Amino acid sequence: MNKFREKAFLFLKGMGMGSADIVPGVSGGSIALVTKIYEELLASINSFDLTAIKLLAKFEVVAFWKHVNAGFLLTLFSGILTSIFAFSKVITFLIDKYPIPLWSFFCGLILISAIIILRDIKRWTIVAILMFPIGALIAYFITELPMISSPNNIWFTFTAGAIAICAMILPGISGSFLLLILGKYEFILHAVNERDIVILGVFALGCITGLLLFSRVISWFLKNYHALTLSFLSGFMIGSINKIWPWKKILTYRVSSSGAQKPLLTENILPHVYLAETGQEPAFLIAILAFLIGVVLVVGLERLAYNFRKE
Repeated sequence: MNKFREKAFLFLKGMGMGSADIVPGVSGGSIALVTKIYEELLASINSFDLTAIKLLAKFEVVAFWKHVNAGFLLTLFSGILTSIFAFSKVITFLIDKYPIPLWSFFCGLILISAIIILRDIKRWTIVAILMFPIGALIAYFITELPMISSPNNIWFTFTAGAIAICAMILPGISGSFLLLILGKYEFILHAVNERDIVILGVFALGCITGLLLFSRVISWFLKNYHALTLSFLSGFMIGSINKIWPWKKILTYRVSSSGAQKPLLTENILPHVYLAETGQEPAFLIAILAFLIGVVLVVGLERLAYNFRKE
């Protein structure tokens, strides 16, 4: 029963990662980090090496399964894919109709996640302290990057997948946001909604390639510079809040693939300025409630994960 409960909880973590990755500006890596599966995820991905290939070539399926921790990966990625296919339309609807509560919720989620991660640093040094603002500044710079116009061909879809997947295991900046910068967010979301197997297959191959390469880089830093890496990742998460700040003034628009106008360049403003600048209610109390729900959800998940580890 404990085994089943552990698998079910891991599946839910995967769903949390998938839901976060749909939203431009929120990373599934943040969910993995705060729920204490981040390093196991990286280690499992990195186990796809020469040994794994040799075991597979010899048809030693059981040994291969254990070597790559396939039970963990299958459960987690099943949750991620379930969430992406189940909630892509819901998330799109919330972004369009209720952006302030949604972004407030994720602000709370990211802020408390960064604090919890900082708590795991046992030994602080000057360099570790400096890595926090460096991470925040880099993330802030990335969120200010303009979108580009890109072709809808096979090679660029593959490249976009390789780049975007890096964000899934890099807490702070989401793969969806990088897809927006690359001009591929709506293209891939349309492929998900339409079940376009060819586009999704090419995109998935790009994701697998990027995942196998980038996970090794992050793992190396965590192994050799654990405190510095956690400090940097926490700062990175804080800096990414610039992208998902709930109250924004739209400066310019872009035309989506469906012909609808979407915000292109925005400017973050304070809630009391929002009404004067946009003519819309800032929904401040609802935003605070959504923010607190995000905080409570992360604290609850962290506490639940801690109780599982004790058992």
